[in-house]
Amino acid sequence: MSYVSPSTVSIPARDLLVIGAGASGLMCAMVAGRRGLSVTLADAAARPGGKIAVSGGGKANFTNLHITPEQYVGADTAFCAPALERCTPQDMLNYADRHGIPWEEREHGRIFCRVSARRLIEALVKDCARAGCVMLAKRAVTAVRATDALFTADTDLGPLTARHLVIAAGSPAWPQAGATDGGLRLARSLGHSVAPVRPVLVPLNMPREWALHGLEGISLAVRIRVRDHVFADHLLFTHQGISGPAALLASCRWEPGTALEIDFLPERRFSELLDAPECGKLLVRSLLSRHMARRLADKLLPPELAARKVAELSRAARTLLHATVHAHTVTPTGTCGLRRAEAAAGGVATREVDARTMESRRCPRLYLTGEVLDVAGYLGGYNLHWAWASGKAAGESVGA
Repeated sequence: MSYVSPSTVSIPARDLLVIGAGASGLMCAMVAGRRGLSVTLADAAARPGGKIAVSGGGKANFTNLHITPEQYVGADTAFCAPALERCTPQDMLNYADRHGIPWEEREHGRIFCRVSARRLIEALVKDCARAGCVMLAKRAVTAVRATDALFTADTDLGPLTARHLVIAAGSPAWPQAGATDGGLRLARSLGHSVAPVRPVLVPLNMPREWALHGLEGISLAVRIRVRDHVFADHLLFTHQGISGPAALLASCRWEPGTALEIDFLPERRFSELLDAPECGKLLVRSLLSRHMARRLADKLLPPELAARKVAELSRAARTLLHATVHAHTVTPTGTCGLRRAEAAAGGVATREVDARTMESRRCPRLYLTGEVLDVAGYLGGYNLHWAWASGKAAGESVGA
């Protein structure tokens, strides 16, 4: 890939310096370069697109067919709308098609590459190079200063200067992929407010006394309610609690002290199964085990009712069993933290940024994109798509 580390090359002041070679930084640099701007793209990592490379199991869930602002969390999700309108899922599918990157649609409109995510990264890097971008690896920016004419970014290999600056350095989620809080610190140093960061798209830990501990490895389709938000997807039991798509989605809306309500039989009504005449001679645990793993059924059911024959159940017992299966309530003790999180909520306050251009309202000629902003998407390609959309909005607006 055309990604270099010219430690001895002197780079004159450019039109634009982009800090961060992730999804939003690459998109911004490519779009701005195609408009004729001179662009420098700097990143602390040795290779670009670290999170892209490992996302979607290495196949990059790079967009979703059903994107709206409602799939995002933050202080003001309407902030996302202008950028999402100007960068649609079809735009990203067209980009993949133009570069010969095969893709496939999976459940819930999720779009994945059918080849390694590195093919997508290579396409972006090559397009940046064709647009004249200078791409600098292993170039960590430690501080930035603004004057009336230029931004100066301090690095361990000397300063970089540009008339416009884009902070696209992401959030501290998933540090093993190279993530840090560097972008947030730079934004704060230039006068921006930063909402506290919390992990999202992260497994949830359960209290020690939870009755369903010991089921690690079991997976099934469920419906989880977190206050007024409902998520239907697969749940995976872990040693510490729950994971899988349903739990990761629920984590986006979960706050400490908030209870989850889990429906373990979302496609059937257990009360109807209990009332079916042909089920009368079955034990309650045998009936439920027809629809989920026996180990889960045994732990979920009240012991005093599990071994009863269905025909012997009172109406009150049937009502209790229905609630047990469809409205299991538990309050997580916490999450697995930023190291296990695929994204982070919080970040630069969006009220301080122009939603159409991504330009700072606090510092002229500064732009902020991607996960450094207080915008986090649900599981399913929403975060990568926000990175493309916000990066494109900034790239189209810089110097205009």
